[in-house]
Amino acid sequence: MGADVAGGFMAMSKAEQRGEQISLAFKEVEGKFLKRPEADVHFICRDGDLIDQMLDKTIATGERVNQEVSITAICPTLHGDEPMAEFKLTLSVKRKDC
Repeated sequence: MGADVAGGFMAMSKAEQRGEQISLAFKEVEGKFLKRPEADVHFICRDGDLIDQMLDKTIATGERVNQEVSITAICPTLHGDEPMAEFKLTLSVKRKDC
């Protein structure tokens, strides 16, 4: 669930900053679990530029845009930036017509 929030929240937040409303869904989820986290986990999405491009396209065209984004789960207090898990989520966004 943390991976969903990391990617989805970024898209919703960026749309809100632009004053736009979007419909958001995840079409596909793939996860690779690498190591057992034994402390708090941070989910990180560094695909902000890609999400900006998706928003640009859906706002300009009104069409649904699907794109894979990457999320990495880390356990910084025990393992620094070493990935505990890696996720690929197909994020789907569409401008809402109000």
